[in-house]
Amino acid sequence: MATGTTVIGVGSPVMGDDGLGLHVLERLEQEWVLEDVALIDGGTWGMKLLPDIEDADRLMFLDAINTQRHPPGTVLVLEKDEIPLVTDHNKLSPHQVGLQEVMAISEFRGTLPGQTCAIGVVPAVIDIATELSPVVAASVDACIEQVIVRLRLWGHTCTRREVAIGA
Repeated sequence: MATGTTVIGVGSPVMGDDGLGLHVLERLEQEWVLEDVALIDGGTWGMKLLPDIEDADRLMFLDAINTQRHPPGTVLVLEKDEIPLVTDHNKLSPHQVGLQEVMAISEFRGTLPGQTCAIGVVPAVIDIATELSPVVAASVDACIEQVIVRLRLWGHTCTRREVAIGA
């Protein structure tokens, strides 16, 4: 049974800019009321995300998007057909199933939602660190803006939460 729009933040919060998706997800939860949108902390769950992916009508991933064509800090929006489903096959273990493999399985099964996108920022530092690099941190607001634009395009009401002064 489809569940509407699902937004999944992915990445590792202890690998610097790789934690971007989780950081953006947290900010969305704190700062926005998003009607009929499920927000999921996907962390590095891999195959455990398959039911959430397959149950969605519309799907958005929040992640560090490492292209070799854009400088760090660039905000990117990738449509379904722009998200690479083929990954590096030189993994150390067959247990290392990442998001791209899970999406490929869902696509193969015919269950990857037609309206799927990834929104993120090109990382500068993927190394052990619990903070985003300055260039990526400076792009978070622009990344959130793109998320809100897409959700509104998909018909969702997105309202900024009231923030108490001195809170």
